[in-house]
Amino acid sequence: MALSLVACAQPLKLTPDDSRIVLAHQLLDAPNPADRGSYGVKTLYYGSGTDKQRRYYRDSVAIKTKAVDASAFVSMQPEQAEDRKKYWGFDAKQFPINGRVWYPDGAGPFPLVLVVHGNHNMKDYSDPGYDYLGEHLASRGFILASVDENFLNGAMRNENDGRAWMLLKHLQAWRGFNDSASSPLRGKIDMHNIAIMGHSRGGEAVGHAAAFNRLPRYPDDAKVKFEFNFDIKAVVAIAPVDAQYKPAGQFTPVENVNYLVIHGSHDGDVSAFTGLRQWQRVKFTDGKPWFKSAWYVYRANHGQWNTVWGSTDAGPRSARFLDLRGLISPEEQRQFGKVVIGAFLEATLHDKREYLPLFRDHRVAGAWLPKTMYITRFQESGYKTLANYEEDVDVTTGSVAGVSLTGDSLSTWKEDALNLRWQNTPMNDNAVWLGWNRHLAGDDTTKLGQPATYTIALTDSLARALRVDRQSSLYLSIAPTDAKPGPRQPARDSTKKDSSKAKSRPPKKPDAKKEEKDTTTIDLSVEVVDANNVTARLPLTRYGMPRRPLETHVLRRADREKTQFANTYELVLQTYVVPLADFVAASPQFAPDKLKAIRLVFDRTLAGTIILDDIGVSAIDPAFLAQARP
Repeated sequence: MALSLVACAQPLKLTPDDSRIVLAHQLLDAPNPADRGSYGVKTLYYGSGTDKQRRYYRDSVAIKTKAVDASAFVSMQPEQAEDRKKYWGFDAKQFPINGRVWYPDGAGPFPLVLVVHGNHNMKDYSDPGYDYLGEHLASRGFILASVDENFLNGAMRNENDGRAWMLLKHLQAWRGFNDSASSPLRGKIDMHNIAIMGHSRGGEAVGHAAAFNRLPRYPDDAKVKFEFNFDIKAVVAIAPVDAQYKPAGQFTPVENVNYLVIHGSHDGDVSAFTGLRQWQRVKFTDGKPWFKSAWYVYRANHGQWNTVWGSTDAGPRSARFLDLRGLISPEEQRQFGKVVIGAFLEATLHDKREYLPLFRDHRVAGAWLPKTMYITRFQESGYKTLANYEEDVDVTTGSVAGVSLTGDSLSTWKEDALNLRWQNTPMNDNAVWLGWNRHLAGDDTTKLGQPATYTIALTDSLARALRVDRQSSLYLSIAPTDAKPGPRQPARDSTKKDSSKAKSRPPKKPDAKKEEKDTTTIDLSVEVVDANNVTARLPLTRYGMPRRPLETHVLRRADREKTQFANTYELVLQTYVVPLADFVAASPQFAPDKLKAIRLVFDRTLAGTIILDDIGVSAIDPAFLAQARP
């Protein structure tokens, strides 16, 4: 069997790693968030004190908790419910509030972070698997509790609302831990600084919990009252699923929290970046300073975020069909978690704004990040949309009144829906495809046409309403593709007699030999124009690496991959944040407060195609502007 598997396996295929160039500099002047902190670390368990299967939740609990009735959120077939009750000793009416805690040896109060695992074999307990985060974060002044929801694991469906509700019931218990005179945690917990973190189904559940936290009643049964309203400041989703539960049949809306989502390209369980859909839905509406960040980690998988789960994402037997050869090591993957999750929590719960540049442009932390490739998305609460391609089917209009879109000499210009690679699952997001080729059709291959352009123009009234100034920044999210349009037809002089019929030649047949893959780096210029027609122009690559799609093969057999995946890559757009102050530095006469147009000029690569989305401006946090450029 082993020989047969080797024979069927496709060759290992990975995109060449450019990280030693991209991550060659360390420009962020702050302590490494992956370094151990100054606090000693203490641990304890809380729980029912009666657990049938685990001694530490029976004999070792420092704080006893009361069970909760989760039957409104969890439904099982009678036979399944009976089997589970026989194993666990309780049913959904008596779910325990169990957790393992790492906390700083100090007076506090300290921010509280709850982490909840996802679905796994319920007898292979998942909650110990975040010990590396618990030990690390506690040393840096956070309390971390790994929440036990193993009794929701196994062959269950449509239970992610239950996972979310249980997480909030844990927060209610923590409120009591902080107030009780007999609690070893009395007064140590900052209940105004809370983060919730989840992995896999738990990564979906934290989005539901953030929504439930502010609702008065359960959307699917209004007889169930919610009385939560905790000060949840931050949400972290690790390799989450999306929409396994939909409140009132709708995609879960999340508002006014800092949000971080992480996904590995070689995830053998959640094999598409479904967490981007929730990232898109996070909105900022209250005028407070929030931000959201998304990280696509090349060669990371699903299970190595948890020390119990390991590298075989679909269970121990999945090593037979998953291609594990290209994975980064478990140590590298968890080091990434310490850096990025650590920096996110430092920025959002400890208010250390010096870590914010990491989320705008990850290249500033080249010495911290494991050497693999990353694609990142970023947006903050001051962001104002100009074009996100969601509003209508008119390709010449933006997303707000006063924005017009025009193209010149483009080979491709179309708006379309983005899809995830897993069976072409909808991303629930639209974008625009822009292609160009400066070569002119004909025998003389040295002739080049003028660069193609794509312009986002603003009316004077909109420019004034946006209040753009030197402190503002321009946002673009872009993904180069492998599509390469053919040469354009040269412009015809209308004053000359049309002799095309006499001189036209049939087009040359393409060479039957397959062309080698184009690996030319895609670059372009970003140009701004003010009301006085003063222009300033900067190269896109100054603000990030525009990578072609990263080749990803999760399964050993190519034939099985073709049936499950629409592409050998995930289309993930990279966000570029360009301070308008940089344009002023390039062209001192440019007046940002009179911004009239933003233009993409395709002058730095002769031919190519990009996908463009989420064009906007913002009054970005000044902490970003203080950071040097890679």
